[in-house]
Amino acid sequence: MDGPGWTDPHGVWAEGRGGRDSGTLVSSSMASPKKKLQGLVAATITPMTEHGEINFSVIGQYVDYLVEEQGVKNIFVNGTTGEGLSLSISERRRVAEEWVTKGRNKLDQIVIHVGALSLKESQELAQHAADIGADGIAVIAPFFLKPWNKDVLINFLKEVAAAAPALPFYYYHIPALTGVKIRAEEVLDGIQEKIPTFQGLKFSDTDLLDFGQCVDQNRQRQFAFLFGVDEFCIQRFINFVVKLGFGVSQTKAIMTLVSGIPMGPPRLPLQKASREFTDNAEAKLRSLDFLSFNDLKDGNLGACS
Repeated sequence: MDGPGWTDPHGVWAEGRGGRDSGTLVSSSMASPKKKLQGLVAATITPMTEHGEINFSVIGQYVDYLVEEQGVKNIFVNGTTGEGLSLSISERRRVAEEWVTKGRNKLDQIVIHVGALSLKESQELAQHAADIGADGIAVIAPFFLKPWNKDVLINFLKEVAAAAPALPFYYYHIPALTGVKIRAEEVLDGIQEKIPTFQGLKFSDTDLLDFGQCVDQNRQRQFAFLFGVDEFCIQRFINFVVKLGFGVSQTKAIMTLVSGIPMGPPRLPLQKASREFTDNAEAKLRSLDFLSFNDLKDGNLGACS
């Protein structure tokens, strides 16, 4: 996380190998992205109204904020930060369409998370991502009826990837939420032989030994290794808010403060960030010179009193 401003509240992946080349993607006859996925990748929030409906009207403003204010031109849509699994399939399609439409000629890479409990729904979302012109797709492990070993997990991922054979495919490793404890290093072993479009890993776990082995054992393959644990970034602020309680709800409140864009509350079962949280977070952000918006109205904060 470098450069001025605050990029972490909307979630960021950092490259895993310490140099810009670590984000380069392996080419294949089936999936050859127009540009390399490297640098920062914002895991986008899904803006909502106070009634829990998606606020599509601010996504264009959100694109401009990321590009013009934060210098971020790669995004990850409908992931954890975007409450993707709390949206209906039709909502996920519409959100993806809006980001692709508003990001055209502004964003470099738009990766759509298409993971779902149902293989058929995941395939439908993958095909839709291809149809609308996304630059890649990502999939988490199914987390209710779980794969019990590497081969079963890869078979699931393979079927989803096959629904969009022209798109780069990324595995989204987030075991704390999926409960699937298969190590990422194990999943990557031989994965490209089974999924030719596989081009990288979003690693959202604190097991840095596993992450390091993913990088070390795949040096020749030029995969994108992208790190997505917010608590390990911009630590002066993150360490502060973690003590207050930090998650998607709090991320939405912070992004409203920082960007001036009303992100709204999360969708149930998540609850709004408390007024105490937003007041404390705002004070801390001001002390770190992260805030430039001084006239936000209380209704924009998405916090309860």
